[in-house]
Amino acid sequence: MTMTPTELRVSKDRRVLTITFDDGARYALPSEMLRVLSPSAEVKGHGPGQAVTVPGKRNVEIMTVEAAGNYAVRIGFDDMHDSGIYTWSYLRELGENGDRLFADYERELDEKGMTRDRAERPR
Repeated sequence: MTMTPTELRVSKDRRVLTITFDDGARYALPSEMLRVLSPSAEVKGHGPGQAVTVPGKRNVEIMTVEAAGNYAVRIGFDDMHDSGIYTWSYLRELGENGDRLFADYERELDEKGMTRDRAERPR
């Protein structure tokens, strides 16, 4: 399977990153999904069981997309998170499996009493 993108485009409202691969596959990735499923250590942790559930990011916007070598991009968000390096293969995985991964994220939020709209737990 090929993993080379031919186009990356951020929507005018800064809420969707569209990526097109050289095999014709094209995915529209919402900014919220990119943010909460960031491959950064801040979100994924440094080892098994250290992942963090990130609430309150429904309205997050993409501020920057910068090349990271020829294999990835670093995405900066308006909440100042910018430490994730999104490889082409990870972006493809999000394109192919994003609906399931985001549904898992929403279940985690619910189980932890968190929401997509609020960064804190309700009191």
